[in-house]
Amino acid sequence: MINTGKLAGQTLFITGASRGIGKAIALKAAKDGANVVIAAKTADPHPKLPGTIYTAAKEIEEAGGKALPCIVDVRDEKQVVDAVENAVKKFGGIDILINNASAISLTGTLFTDMKRYDLMHNINTRGTFLASKICLPYLKKSKNPHILNISPPLNMVPHWFKDHVAYTMAKYGMSMCVLGMAEEFKSDGIAVNALWPRTAIHTAAIEMLSGPDSGNFSRKPEIMSDAAYVILTKDSKTITGKFLIDEQILKEEGITDFKQYAVNPENADSLMDDFFLDTPPDVILASQAKEGKASSASGGSGDIEKLFSSIQGSLSNSLVSKVGAVFQFNLKDGSAEEPWFIDLKNGSGSAGKGKPSADPDATLTMDRQSFFEMFSGKLRPTAAFMSGKLKIKGNLQKAMKLEGLMGQLKSKL
Repeated sequence: MINTGKLAGQTLFITGASRGIGKAIALKAAKDGANVVIAAKTADPHPKLPGTIYTAAKEIEEAGGKALPCIVDVRDEKQVVDAVENAVKKFGGIDILINNASAISLTGTLFTDMKRYDLMHNINTRGTFLASKICLPYLKKSKNPHILNISPPLNMVPHWFKDHVAYTMAKYGMSMCVLGMAEEFKSDGIAVNALWPRTAIHTAAIEMLSGPDSGNFSRKPEIMSDAAYVILTKDSKTITGKFLIDEQILKEEGITDFKQYAVNPENADSLMDDFFLDTPPDVILASQAKEGKASSASGGSGDIEKLFSSIQGSLSNSLVSKVGAVFQFNLKDGSAEEPWFIDLKNGSGSAGKGKPSADPDATLTMDRQSFFEMFSGKLRPTAAFMSGKLKIKGNLQKAMKLEGLMGQLKSKL
């Protein structure tokens, strides 16, 4: 997506812009010569996540823009107000607000402590509402004002609530701001829209949650920044109240080469779908067939025992430190169900038949065949989950790390 220069001199206030999607949008705008307010918490280097507001500011200015790094926790009203006022003093106003800051915890109700619940709702929903409220008086004065929330379409399908209802509620709160504010401020000519990725996006935060191999089935943040650029350069009076998907927007702009956005171009046709977007089971199953399946003879009792024996021999301290979770697998054979486990939290790790000695972080239920296909590289855990072959109870965030674990173990098994 080539820059057109339409954002030259425009001022963008971006929450969570020190890394990931927020920074990618900032850098895209900077190439036009835009002014970017980096409203994020990270002033000092994070032990696990790269980038601060100051390193992001340096990159923005090197790309051709002007930057104002502001230490902002979107939960703190005074910090948001101060950052907005400083932005107006420096740049003369605000034309675009990107509500990107977000917190995630893919945990079920019983596994979600209230501190984490409050964090997600205060950053995602309340932070979006607060930043919008404080920026709106200045957006009303802009010639082409936009609010863009990085949030999903409102999809009232129980599947997207049952495994992580607290997170879903927090993200949908951001989307409800779109629904309401778009109509509330339509007469002011302020566009309020949501943007969401078609596939998983590989960021440092997602890598920390899912493991280093998660990038193999993800796209780069640049697909989101290119899509955001299309939205933000449109006349605000012509596009508002929309729940937009990155891939679809770019297709409408004539983009046909999506391999350029894949972290691993070899996997460009077998990427992981993002949450909250309905993919019909037949589409998922067709994708699995394309990748190839194990023969129907695989997955018998002897195969499972050999597989767990191989897994046990492949465990290491480094895997334990990377994954930090205990998994119980309830493997079905007809009406019978047999428990197996992989402990990647205690000691040097262990795997075998029966229930784990420690409480499992996630319990996964599937038939023997699907389990064998998963560990032999024929079926990705995400595809199994979305197609209904895999049922998960417990910490879905921990279970997501299986995607990376498969990749690390597959070469050793």
